[in-house]
Amino acid sequence: MNKKKQIDPIPEEFASYEAAAEFWDTHDTTDYPDAFRTVKVQSELRARHYEVELEADVVKALRAQARQSGVKLSQLASQLLRQQLPPQLKTSPSKA
Repeated sequence: MNKKKQIDPIPEEFASYEAAAEFWDTHDTTDYPDAFRTVKVQSELRARHYEVELEADVVKALRAQARQSGVKLSQLASQLLRQQLPPQLKTSPSKA
């Protein structure tokens, strides 16, 4: 038995975002290949951010030094950490 699945037409317009979400929650986009088109996308990948726990007094001192130096706290922290790395592990700062 080769039953063909009945496919509901996509509404010309949805009454709301909720109505569109409800429709697509119960329908499969692969059933509507003609409704979509290929697009070219350009994107710039941004630098990754890492979370490091610091003691409050260290952050306070970093903030004060960053403000005095006219740089962002994150830039100062990276610079200070980089200075402490062994020479073979040091790399140039990434362009963010």
